[in-house]
Amino acid sequence: MNFIRMMNDMKMKKKLALTFISAAVLPLVLSSLFLTGKLREIVINDASSQVSDNVERVRKRTEELIKVPLDISYRLTIDNRMKRVAAKKYESYTEVIQAYREYTDIRDYIQLYKEISGIRVYVVNPEALNNWEFIQPDTTITAEAWYKEAIDQKGLAGWNLIKDERNDTEQLSLIRSFPVDSIEQKGVLVINVDKQQLSSILDQESFTTLIVDNRNRVVGSNEAEFFGKNLSEIDGEEKILSRQEGSYNTVVGGKASKVVIANLNPENSWNGLRIISVFSVSEITRDANQVIRLGVVVITVSLVFAVLLIYASASLLSGRLLRLSKHMSKVGLGSWETYLHIDGKDEVGLLSKQFNALVRSVHDLVQEVQETNHQKNLVEQRQNEIKFKMLASQINPHFLFNSLESIRMEAHIRKQDDIAEAVWLLSTLLRSSLEAGNGNIPLREELERVRCYLGMQKFRYEDRLKYNLTVDPDLEEMPIPPLIIQPLVENSIVHGLDNREEGAVIKVEVKRIPKGVRVKVWDNGAGFPAERLASIRAELAVSVHEQESKRIGIRNVNDRLVMLYGASSALCIESEPGKGTYITFFIPGGASND
Repeated sequence: MNFIRMMNDMKMKKKLALTFISAAVLPLVLSSLFLTGKLREIVINDASSQVSDNVERVRKRTEELIKVPLDISYRLTIDNRMKRVAAKKYESYTEVIQAYREYTDIRDYIQLYKEISGIRVYVVNPEALNNWEFIQPDTTITAEAWYKEAIDQKGLAGWNLIKDERNDTEQLSLIRSFPVDSIEQKGVLVINVDKQQLSSILDQESFTTLIVDNRNRVVGSNEAEFFGKNLSEIDGEEKILSRQEGSYNTVVGGKASKVVIANLNPENSWNGLRIISVFSVSEITRDANQVIRLGVVVITVSLVFAVLLIYASASLLSGRLLRLSKHMSKVGLGSWETYLHIDGKDEVGLLSKQFNALVRSVHDLVQEVQETNHQKNLVEQRQNEIKFKMLASQINPHFLFNSLESIRMEAHIRKQDDIAEAVWLLSTLLRSSLEAGNGNIPLREELERVRCYLGMQKFRYEDRLKYNLTVDPDLEEMPIPPLIIQPLVENSIVHGLDNREEGAVIKVEVKRIPKGVRVKVWDNGAGFPAERLASIRAELAVSVHEQESKRIGIRNVNDRLVMLYGASSALCIESEPGKGTYITFFIPGGASND
């Protein structure tokens, strides 16, 4: 508490100077320690990222390299000529030599593709000879693990380090079994991956990079002493033997190291390869340590310069803040004519400009609030006028309904049932219109009002009017605003059937569509000319606040739809002379907003 009181009582100039000077030393020291560790981390991460990229590049290039023997193996395993040469029962050595001489595909592949260095076909055939292309496997070969795996895997390719009998050297090879004849005899195809091509891929890497098979034998390396060894023979942690794709911290040769591993799983193969890259952390951070030592010197010099600069800046800032404080005091005394001028575009200069605009802003804000309230009241008033002004008349409803009921009963007594039915429809329609309130009603009630209206018009026009109402059953209880469909049907009668001697068809469809419900009213009446249609669309597009307050018909419907559901629910009118009129609108979500 004493320290806080002391700081509060201190002048701004001294407070800023003391605060900045005290805050400069500790952050710089902490920053130097943090940045030292961060730089080391970044160097290691960058090296790890570089190694990961290099490993990925090696993986892709190696994959491209081994695709060649993989494709060749597929061609040879389906080559019936090769199978006949390998498994044919020869009558003499001359016939064998002639068959070998005529079959040149293997030699052609070796000459055409630099990615491979040899192809050997192992098939048991006592009548054949060994020519280093077609080889009779002895018990030593058939006992090899790779030979057994190839037979067991039924045509899938495998990748292992295999000794080539021709030169007694080990090479990365593809092994694959294939059926020889109808009695299910199998041969084994071996294709050597060219060692020089594989080495050219790895020699470009600056870190130790290995390619190992599923037995953890090194089949390729940019360091010759590792080739052919097992990973267990390399001075590293045991977990490298089983680790799959990823980046790991480990110890190799007694040094903290990073290991990046990527898997290479060729298609149609029962096993794959792993690309492993190793780099020592100490070698990577050697340059970074030199940069850190240089950074310490730079930070020390910067610290001294910062102390001097901070003190000067504190003096300048405290003077400007003092001027601002004096002008604020004047405003506090009621002097709204005060004008403050402080040079500069920094926060204090910006604060002075905002201070000068404060008095003007207060007055403008009051006017804006008043105007906003006025507009809000106008919108609410117009919305209520549009939403709730219905067809209610000033005739006393009780008297009107009693009179209509008397007329209906008189017509019924006189056996004029059609007139009685029309009077009943009119009574029902007027009652539903007069009882329409401010809330929503179920869709079925609105459709019942439409049926009453169409029934009255049917009484008037008889066979000249035909109508059809189609609605999805699950939508009948959907809440909608009252008198939202009937005015559209009335519009179709007025502008459709009245101008068409041969009569008209009115169709109403309510259908669920994605994200809502579509309502469509169609008639085959006279339609609208293009000019009249454009005029109607323009009237509907006019803002509610710009229209006269007394509106009926489709404009009333359109305004209520827009206010309740938004512009996407506005009426869409399509019409052509002689082809009728389509009026559609959309209710989002299948329900209205109460």
